Amino acid sequence: MKKEVKGSSILKKPEYPGGMKALRAFITKHLTYPEEALKEKVEGTVHIRYGIDYTGKVVDVKVIKGLGSGCTEEAIRLVSMLRFNLERTRGVRVLFHKKIQIHFRLPMEAPSPAPPDIGYTITPSKKPTTPTADPKKSYTITITYSS
Repeated sequence: MKKEVKGSSILKKPEYPGGMKALRAFITKHLTYPEEALKEKVEGTVHIRYGIDYTGKVVDVKVIKGLGSGCTEEAIRLVSMLRFNLERTRGVRVLFHKKIQIHFRLPMEAPSPAPPDIGYTITPSKKPTTPTADPKKSYTITITYSS
């Protein structure tokens, strides 16, 4: 008679604390776009393969597909900062391998607001504004703003 094994796998896979949503949030928060890539307007994806040791630390980071202009180095730095939760694997020290893609997209530039249209009209006044004013002509200037 065979013994039944509880669970679907003897070895539990490492998980990022908080799941995939927390992993994406961590990458978004800590990703700094390299200056060189901003100047050259480089966009793309860096593919990385990394190992997770028995303590949950990232080791053995390898670039599968790089991007250049500092993006590859930034992706390696980010992945090296990751820490995973790893349940005990029955005393066996296992090295897990995972792949990740770090996307580099140029930040959207906010369109500068157009200056408001300014119009003006000059019309001769019918009456002087003060009774002691010179009998010379006077003008009223009306300025309108539209946005």
